[in-house]
Parts: sequence; structure tokens; C-alpha cells
Amino acid sequence: MPKWRIIILLAIFIGFWFNAGAQGKDKPMEEQRIKLFLGGDVMTGRGIDQALPVSVDPVIYESYVKDARGYLQLAEKENGRIEVPVSYSYIWGDALKIWKLEEPHLKLINLETSVTTHNEPWPGKGIQYRMHPKNVQVLTAARIDHVSLANNHVMDWSREGLKETLKTLKKAGIQYSGAGKDTQAAIKPAVITTEAGRILVFSYGARTSGIPRSWEAGKDISGVNLLTGLGKKEVREITHSIDAVKKEGDLVIFSIHWGGNWGYEIPERHKVFAHKLIDEAGVDLVFGHSSHHPIGIEVYKEKLIIYGAGDFMNDYEGISGHEEYRPYLSLMYFPEIDMATGRVVKLKMVPMQIKKFRLRQANERDVLWLQRVLNREGGKLGTAVISEKQALRLKWE
Repeated sequence: MPKWRIIILLAIFIGFWFNAGAQGKDKPMEEQRIKLFLGGDVMTGRGIDQALPVSVDPVIYESYVKDARGYLQLAEKENGRIEVPVSYSYIWGDALKIWKLEEPHLKLINLETSVTTHNEPWPGKGIQYRMHPKNVQVLTAARIDHVSLANNHVMDWSREGLKETLKTLKKAGIQYSGAGKDTQAAIKPAVITTEAGRILVFSYGARTSGIPRSWEAGKDISGVNLLTGLGKKEVREITHSIDAVKKEGDLVIFSIHWGGNWGYEIPERHKVFAHKLIDEAGVDLVFGHSSHHPIGIEVYKEKLIIYGAGDFMNDYEGISGHEEYRPYLSLMYFPEIDMATGRVVKLKMVPMQIKKFRLRQANERDVLWLQRVLNREGGKLGTAVISEKQALRLKWE
């Protein structure tokens, strides 16, 4: 064989060998990255429950509304008739196609409602959310993997309501954390196994979000995983809880219901607490909620902190007040995390609009408004967002 042919064949072989080696190096890195979907407060009780195929008794004991169907009527007055009953996939609307496009490995939300037919509300509780246990199919229709329960509505219908909520979720195959039959069960994280590794989800609720002190789980009493403070003592206890479960390679998500419903100011103690969770407790992602609208986002030491995700789905249509926050808008969060280090690689957000109890992609005007708000608030935290078609992408220093 002529020398020139040997040289060509050798060059081809070497090129193939280098290319295969490069692909082999890239592949493990791709396998270490995981994409999540995070949704803020999902409030499928009250008006939304009344629109679903099976509804609880509509009687509620709120100051101004005594029938949950009133919230359905307010929504119809605001945006037009809703043909009820709606299907279990109805409320998710455009979110279904976005999930299909983004293909997140896991979907996590804060479920802010009791799932029960129990008729005794918590004494003195001003707002009462619940949906019929059969309507848990609204969550399975969206293939929700995990719900956080440490919030100020999960026990609106007393401890019997919580008991049925836990039973219903377990039967539906939906993992949860943040509430349980006693302290040990309430503190216990959800352990979710994926091809990329284990995800540990710890859920806590702070008193600042309106959770009654009496809801705290005890040694022999059911309740929520309540944080009575945000100091060194709580950080030590959380660190101990994480260390007891965490193994090398695990990703730790800290879901926390904290703060008020309206306003953009992030209390300094929230920032300090979130930083200490990352510095001392080994948390990789802080997923905060309670605010009815999205607030500032931070990346601290390459770890993502969402201080307030905003409501993802609610029954607030037609309720006046707080229009300046555009509470009909919500965000779908799609963080991509490096499993090996816990660092956030990318955060894509898709703005949505709640209309007729259904999620629709937000129009350009609302997308630009959200971009301005997140840039204004994120600028105080070293982050900014840029628009990408109908989505937003986070930038950080």
C-alpha cells in the first residue's frame, strides 16, 4: 500500500479516536446535570375545587364569603363563563405543552390546600382551602412528583383534614414533605431517586407566613414542620437533620414557606438564613414561597435562592386590591443543576397568566413587565434577567 494512503488512513483513525474520546468526556457531565420544575403556591381548593369534577361541600366560614362557589362566580364575572365541570388537565392549560417541551426530570410545587371531605375547619382560621380527595387527579394529570406541605393552609380543615390529605397523596403516589403524624414524620425529607442521583427535599414553614403555632407537629401529635425562628439554633437543627440523611452525591432542596403575601422587600434575616443554609447546612437550592407574586432571585456561591416564587395557580380572579402586583401572573421555574457540585448552571423562567382558572402563556406586555420587576429587584441581589422569546433567563455575577 502506498505511503500516502497509510498516512490518510492513520489521520482518519486518529481523528475518530479523539472525537470519540471528547464525546466520552462530555457525556458524564451531561448525566450529572438535572433539570427541575419549581412551581410556587398551588391553591386548588375553594373556587377551583368547585370547578373540578367532584367537589366538597361549598360551605366555608370566611368573613365575607360563605360559599366557595362565590370565587368561581367572581372569576366568571371577571373573564367570562367557565364550562364546569372542567377536566383534571384543564387548569394547567399551556403549562402542559411547556412541560412536554422542557422535559424536567422532576416537578415540585407547594400545595396550599387541604385535600379532605372533613367538615370541621380549624377554629378561628379566617381562610379555608380544601379540595375533594378525588380531585387529587388534578395533580396526577400534571405528573407532579413532590408537594411541600409546610404552609398555612394544609390544616385549614383541622388535623383530621391533614390526616386525609396525607393518605390521599400517598395513595396517589405523590411524594410530600413538611407535615406528618408527629415531629419525626414532619421533619423527614422526601427522598427522590433519579438516574443522576438522589434528591432530598426538606420542607419547612415559618411563622412569618401565617402558620399558627398550634399547627406545629409534636411528639405524639400531627402537624407541620414549623420554624419558630431563623437563628443559629434553627440552622444547627436543620444541619443535623440533613446530615442524618444526606449521602455523598445527594442534592439538597430546602423548600420554605415564609414571609408575607405582598411586597418586594426581602427581610435581611431571610437573606442571612438562606446564606447560612448553604454555608453550614449543605443546602444546594433554597426554594422559597408564600408571596403571591414573584420577588427577587439570588445566586449565592453558585447556589440558587428563590426568595419568593409567587403563586403558580390560585382562585383570585375578580378579587380587587393589589392590582399593582399583577397577581394574575405566575412563573414556571426551570433550574438546571450540576448534581456533582449543586451549582446552578441555568435558570429559565416561563411567564404565565391565570385566566378562567387556567394557565396561559403570558403576552409580550406582561413578559416585559415581569422582566422589569425581576431586574429591579434582582439588581439588589446581583442578578438580572434577559428575555428569550416568551421566556426569561437569569444572569448573575
